[in-house]
Amino acid sequence: MTEAYQCAPSMTDVAAFVDEQPIGSFQIRLLLACAAVLLLDGFDTQGIGYVAPELAHDWNLARGGLGPVFSAGLVGNMVGALLFGPLADRIGRKRIIVLSTAVFGLGTLATVFAQDIAGLLLIRFLTGLGLGAALPNAIALVSEFSPDRRRATMVMAMFVGFSVGSALSGLIAAALIPIFGWRSVFLIGGIAPLLMVPFLAARLPESVRFLALSGRADVRVAELLTQVAPSVRFPSAMRFRVREATLVGLPIAYLFNGGRALATLVLWAVFFMSLLDLYLLLNWLPTVLNDLGASVSVAAVVGAMLQVGGIVGTLTLGRFIDRFSFRALSLAFLIAAIAIAIVGFCGQSIAFAIFAISCAGFFLVGGHIAAIALAATYYPTMARSTGVGWAIGFGRIGSIVGPLIGGIMLARGVDAQSLFIAAAVPALVASVAALVLARMARSTSATVSSTQPVAAAPPADAGAIFNKRSGLRF
Repeated sequence: MTEAYQCAPSMTDVAAFVDEQPIGSFQIRLLLACAAVLLLDGFDTQGIGYVAPELAHDWNLARGGLGPVFSAGLVGNMVGALLFGPLADRIGRKRIIVLSTAVFGLGTLATVFAQDIAGLLLIRFLTGLGLGAALPNAIALVSEFSPDRRRATMVMAMFVGFSVGSALSGLIAAALIPIFGWRSVFLIGGIAPLLMVPFLAARLPESVRFLALSGRADVRVAELLTQVAPSVRFPSAMRFRVREATLVGLPIAYLFNGGRALATLVLWAVFFMSLLDLYLLLNWLPTVLNDLGASVSVAAVVGAMLQVGGIVGTLTLGRFIDRFSFRALSLAFLIAAIAIAIVGFCGQSIAFAIFAISCAGFFLVGGHIAAIALAATYYPTMARSTGVGWAIGFGRIGSIVGPLIGGIMLARGVDAQSLFIAAAVPALVASVAALVLARMARSTSATVSSTQPVAAAPPADAGAIFNKRSGLRF
């Protein structure tokens, strides 16, 4: 039965309306579309690591010689997240997602034609710009169509696409490289995103909260909310609002004013350490396994188990993160540190290596995605892409440092045991940082009120989002 809905004579609170609805087919389709973008993102991000042994052999590069190439892509990724997160908070999520997908598709396709390290460095940097821009905006878009009680779970489920893409690139590399060479991996990774761009442009919705905050798209907001709840019809005179602050000034400033600075910095430390560890492993696992005697194909398959474990971890940890927040996150990173250290003692046992690497992926990848989901939950609409983008962008500094550290250690002849013991340290630090956030949540009851102007006279602190699970206010 169709019913009219309004929370006031002529005003509907968009966030409250979405929070009252169950997860429906519209949100599931949106989640799958954004997961597909992240699948392609993960495929193109990780593809360079799986082709590294064959590429280095083809170009007669020294051991560890591709470290700068790995880092060039990650620098572009960082810059993309830092620049396009705030831009999306100004012009919308959809435009940036469509643009970034086209950019990283073209960049990955251009990798096929690279002939030397200098050209590959430039191409991977430009590709990274698109990869970095897509991620925070896909996260923000899914978050803003999800009810609060399931927001972290929805974001983590969507993020499985990235892990699937990363693992898929390893499996495809293992199958194609022996037959068609390393360039075939990038051919597939470039064409697929370009084929998806027209679909995204035609079918991807803009964030309903972003539209409501603009105050100029009531008809479109009504259409989108009707898709969220098909049984509801809104009167033509209905107006929509989000009980949050209106953005004034630079979005990045919102992450530090009103007492938010310390929590933001500690959150960034979690991102920095987890991504340092993750990308050190993602980029150098196939090479280290190859050095230990595994073929290129076997090394790629075993290395892909890091992401396979991450997929299972993401799907499993979501409910625990919704319930226990940073306490669960701290425990996940602690177990990841132990599993990573164990990898170095696997020796020639492929089965033992697969088990240890899968466990490391379960807790390291799953923990990192949980941190992203929590960041998306904390920051309000006006700064969500900025908050997530800058957290990821700062984390990308770690992802740049990680491959460089791995390359330096390998170039100096560090053995596998020492390498993996060293790789366990960042996960341990991330665990401590998450524990600090958990303790902050338990020890503080202070209220941080927005200092920005608000529309329609909401309550004094309505611009601040309160995370009931953690007790932190952002």
